[in-house]
Amino acid sequence: MRTALKKFTEFTRSLLPHETAWLLSVHQLKDEERLRILQRIDYNARHIDQFTPYDTSIDKRKYSHLKQWIQDRLHSIDVDVHLRQILAWEQKINTDSLEVEEERRLCRAIRQYRHPHYFFSRFYELVAEYRHFLLIRLRYEDYELVEQFLECHRNDYRRAKEIKEQLHQASLDIVAHYAGKQPHSKQWIPWLSEVFFDESLEGHIRYLALVRLVFICHNYRQYDILRDKFAYLNEQLAKGHYYSKRLLLNYYSNRLMLHSHFGEYDKAVYYGYLSIRAHTYDRLLYVNNLCAVLLRLNRFQEALNLMRHHAAEAKRTQNLHNRIGFVAFYMKTMTKNGLHRNAAQYGEVFLKVYAREVMQYRWQLFFSVLFEALCHEGAFEKILRMAGKYRLLDHDRTTEQSPHYLPLIPIYVEMARLMEGLTTKVRFHHWLQAVLDQYPPEQYATLRHLLEGLLPLVPEIAPLLKRQRHES
Repeated sequence: MRTALKKFTEFTRSLLPHETAWLLSVHQLKDEERLRILQRIDYNARHIDQFTPYDTSIDKRKYSHLKQWIQDRLHSIDVDVHLRQILAWEQKINTDSLEVEEERRLCRAIRQYRHPHYFFSRFYELVAEYRHFLLIRLRYEDYELVEQFLECHRNDYRRAKEIKEQLHQASLDIVAHYAGKQPHSKQWIPWLSEVFFDESLEGHIRYLALVRLVFICHNYRQYDILRDKFAYLNEQLAKGHYYSKRLLLNYYSNRLMLHSHFGEYDKAVYYGYLSIRAHTYDRLLYVNNLCAVLLRLNRFQEALNLMRHHAAEAKRTQNLHNRIGFVAFYMKTMTKNGLHRNAAQYGEVFLKVYAREVMQYRWQLFFSVLFEALCHEGAFEKILRMAGKYRLLDHDRTTEQSPHYLPLIPIYVEMARLMEGLTTKVRFHHWLQAVLDQYPPEQYATLRHLLEGLLPLVPEIAPLLKRQRHES
């Protein structure tokens, strides 16, 4: 009994609040004990800071039955499962290996199709492939079914293709804005919003539009336009629409970003922990986002524990952007917990192996965190050496127009020059004052927080901070 409940408990720990809420809304369970178990599962899914054990007096077969029922019900509405079925059919068709029962299921899916399917475009392309398969084999009756489907939805498919091309153009502009190569991307907000709310379009396209809206908001640090989108998406997910665990975890991570921006940090942490409850390709990114919020709340030990728990996963990932971000945040958590030498050594070892990748992806984040650790170690000469070796100031100048740009690298380098006697206090103060004067209050607050953290190491900046505090 104990083993069975242990496995059952492990299974339920991966369930998410939207999943359990939907299951409660559609169940037709007549057995009171099974219903009580389901209600307990929902309670535990929503309360991430506590766990209420399951009743061991209930027959273990009811737990096994309920586990299978949950898996079957979620499987039936999972859009990723549907996509895998489409891809499996496509492979069978292209390799002339479609079994009789599989073909019956495909024909039934065509007959029962209700527009718009989440992956409508992929399904339409599958049916087009099936048409070739049928006609050459003189399967006239089934061919007629397929031809009617294609004709009925031809305009829908053409429109979907056109919108996808526009989404790609939007992506080019949005990413270029993020990289500082283009001044704006918000011109896409009205069109992307229209696409997202268009219920005649397939869910995949609508979600692609939402992801790009999130990216634009990240570019501008303005998240107000997302509130109505997330409210709408929350309603759809509660009804079991557009469901997959992957999409639901992504939704939770986006909610973290939204609540964090508005200073609703308890909600941000809540959704952050939900976003990492199950493994997906992007989980390391979600871990990084949660770590950033925990650091902002000064929950340093909790952040360090989080990164330690996912360190092995970071070593396995092929996504170097997320991995470098993870290394940077791991260094940050060590530094905040007084493990300055560990942080510096960890960063330097990683840099020796992945220097090219660091410079290609997230060099500003990586070096700013590494330099902070080196400052605590008093290794100012090493900062100057690294800055010269990797031409960081030259690279930094190429990103000054980026919407996220902060002169962290120049500040660390100039501090190191001061501490190494390569500039005077007067010159340093004038330089830093000129830098700080360029930034609006919200960005200046970030820089000031950095300087205050380094004050014990570089006491020469104290007069400048006192002057700034008086002026503000």
